[in-house]
Amino acid sequence: MNEIKHQNLKKIFEKWASEKVIKFIPLPPSGSYREYYRIKSKTKTVIGAFNPDRKENIAFLIFSKHFYKKKLNVPQIYAEDLDNDIYLQEDLGDETLFSYLTRVYKRGIFPQQLIDKYKEVIEELPKFQIIASKDLNYTVCYPRDSFDRQSMHWDMTYFKYYFLKLAKIAFDEQSLENDFFKLVKFLLKPERDYFLYRDFQSRNIMLVKGEPYFIDYQGGRKGALQYDLASLLYDAKADIPQHIRNQLLDHYIEVAKNIIPINEKKFKEYYYGYVLIRIMQAMGAYGFRGFYEKKEHFLKSVPYAINNLKWITENVELPIKIPALWEVFQKLVRSERLKEFGDDENKLKVRIFSFAYKKGIPADTTGNGGGFVFDCRALPNPGRYEKYAKLTGKNKEVIKFLEEEKIVSKYLKNVYSIVDAAVDNYQKRKFTDLMVSFGCTGGQHRSVFCAEALTKHIKEKFNIKTELVHREL
Repeated sequence: MNEIKHQNLKKIFEKWASEKVIKFIPLPPSGSYREYYRIKSKTKTVIGAFNPDRKENIAFLIFSKHFYKKKLNVPQIYAEDLDNDIYLQEDLGDETLFSYLTRVYKRGIFPQQLIDKYKEVIEELPKFQIIASKDLNYTVCYPRDSFDRQSMHWDMTYFKYYFLKLAKIAFDEQSLENDFFKLVKFLLKPERDYFLYRDFQSRNIMLVKGEPYFIDYQGGRKGALQYDLASLLYDAKADIPQHIRNQLLDHYIEVAKNIIPINEKKFKEYYYGYVLIRIMQAMGAYGFRGFYEKKEHFLKSVPYAINNLKWITENVELPIKIPALWEVFQKLVRSERLKEFGDDENKLKVRIFSFAYKKGIPADTTGNGGGFVFDCRALPNPGRYEKYAKLTGKNKEVIKFLEEEKIVSKYLKNVYSIVDAAVDNYQKRKFTDLMVSFGCTGGQHRSVFCAEALTKHIKEKFNIKTELVHREL
C-alpha cells in the first residue's frame, strides 16, 4: 500500500514539475492520520499529502483555493488526484509558530518579539473569520457545516469518555450531562455565522521569512469568533502567561472592531465559555492519543491544560451554574497523577549538597550561578562526641540528637521558608535548576542531616525532581 501511494505522489509531482523526483522525504507524523512528504526535483519542492478521507480532502482543497484567491497566506495548491487521495501543496518550510516560541521563550520570559508575532497572527485571524467567510462554500464542510449543538456535544462526550474515564476521574454521569446541555445552550447564544478555523493553534501556523502562513483548516465550519482565539491563546504547551493572553485578547477585539461592531463585555463573557469547551476538546484528544492509542508524548500537554483550568476555576465566573462540570475541573486540578505527565526536561530540579567548608563550596555545573548556601556551623555539633564521631547525619543516632535540639528545628523552618518561596517563583518563571548547599566543618553530620531533611521536605511538598549529593561522604 505504501509503495502505491508513494508512486502516485511521485507520478503527480513529475507531471506537474516536468522534472524527475530526486528526494522523497516522509515528514514526522502529527495528531492526524494524514501523511505528508517533502518531494524535491532539481529546481522544485512541494509537500505531497496522502489522506484516505475524501470529504476532508475536498474541504481542504476548496478552502485553500478560496483563501488563496482572497490573498490570505495559505499554501498554494499545485495538483490534486482525489481518486488516489493525494494532492500537492506549496512547501512553507519547517518553522511553525510553536517552534519559534520554544526557541525564544526562555526562562519564563515571554519576550516582546514573541508578543509582536502573536499580534501579527491575530491581525490575520479576522480576515479568515469575517472577510473570507462571506462567500465561502460551506456545503463542503466536514463533518458538519456549523459548530452547533451536535458538534459541541461531540466534543464534550469526547472529553468525558476519552479523558475523564481513562484518567479515572469520577463523575456523576447525569449531572455532568445536564451541565453539558447548559453550557451548550449558553455557547449557542452569540452570533455564529463566521468561519471557525477549528484548530487555530501554534503548530498550524507556519513562519515563512518571519511572516505567518496558515494550514490545517480542513475542519473549518461556521461558528462564533471566540472559539479560534481561545484555541490560539490557550494552546496548552505554548503556555502563554495569563497577562499576555489578556493583552492579546484586547488586541484581537480592537482589530475585529475595525471590521464589525463588537460588544466587548459580551464578547468576553462568551469567550471564557469557548475557552472551556476548547480545553475539553483538546483534553479529549490527549486522552484518545495518549491513554487509548498509547502515544505518550500527547500526555505531556496535560499538565499545561490543567494549569489553564486552574486559572479559570479560580478567576472566571460564568453567568451560568455548572456545578458538576466545575467539580470535575477541580478534581483534575487536584490530581497529582496527571501533573506527572509533564515534560521532565522543562521541570525544575533542585540539587541539594552537603559539604565541608575546608574543601570549598560545591561548584555550580549548570552555568546558572549557584544558589543558596546555608552555614550549619552554628548548630550543635554531634561530631564533638566520641560516640557520634564515626557516624553521619544519615544515622538514626545522629538524627535523634539533632532533632532534639530546638535551634535545629528553628533553623530548618527558616531554610524551608526561603527555599519554598524560591521554588514557587522558579516554577512560575520556568527555571530548570536551583542549587542548595549546606556546609559544616567536616561535611559529615550537620550538613548531611540538613540536606536530607530539605530533600524530604521538597519531595513531600512539590512535584519536582531532586538530586541529593553528600560530597564528603
